[in-house]
Amino acid sequence: PYLLLSLTSLFWAGNIVLGRFVAGHVPPVTLSCVRWIGAMLLLLPFAWPYLRRDWPVLRARWRLMLVLSATGFAINNALAYWALQYTEALNALLIQSSGPLFVALWSLALFGVRLTPMQGVGITVSLIGVLTIILRGDFAALAQVQFNRGDLMFAASLCAFGLYSALMPKRPAGHPLSLIVVGTGGGALMLLPFAAWEFAAGIRPSADWLTAGVLAYAVIFPSVLAYICFNRGIALVGPNRAAPFFHLVPVFGSAMAIVFLGEKPELFHLAGYLLVVAGVVTAARR
Repeated sequence: PYLLLSLTSLFWAGNIVLGRFVAGHVPPVTLSCVRWIGAMLLLLPFAWPYLRRDWPVLRARWRLMLVLSATGFAINNALAYWALQYTEALNALLIQSSGPLFVALWSLALFGVRLTPMQGVGITVSLIGVLTIILRGDFAALAQVQFNRGDLMFAASLCAFGLYSALMPKRPAGHPLSLIVVGTGGGALMLLPFAAWEFAAGIRPSADWLTAGVLAYAVIFPSVLAYICFNRGIALVGPNRAAPFFHLVPVFGSAMAIVFLGEKPELFHLAGYLLVVAGVVTAARR
């Protein structure tokens, strides 16, 4: 489960970096809608036998599946891409580190599930590691970070995904592929009217290889592979033990900046990585 959750963070880190890179090039709702349509079509041939078998159970729990589709696929994703039109990468990565807090709050509010002391310590240690990386070892810079509407939208997307994570243990019994196909299909349907509005308003993606590459990555890695890994990881260890792996997203994001953007690795990178890993290992223990 820890390998699966680490891969999830890696794919989502690439999604955030790419989403910021193509801001203004691909409309946010269109990107999100195409992402889920592509993921559903890609998975449907493999999921079809399981979907036929599980459909009565999924249909009986349609209200829960509707909420999971909205929070885990439609709302959180569209808000995140939309937020990246306005906020800087520093702010997005900083806010991303609050993901475990939203999961813990929803789990407590809905089901009375409290963090264990070790989970609380682990989340705190890994959060310090994230801040070390993002603030380049200078915690005084935290007071100079300015939040805008993009930051608030990104936080709202994490709040929605925290609800999805907290509800996942209550999901209907069925094959993981059945759940993902229904979730991606439901999310795409919810976003379709808004994507059509974007297109009608003249807010359209550029027809070039960059757009094609972005859409291909968004469909395969942060959608199909990441959600399969994430859902299976939560099924194995539960939401509170899985939540600290959110902190690996900024770690992988900074590593991508070093590899692909030519940023120079510094000592604070190593210190931050070690703190995040230590926090994740601590929180993931039984």
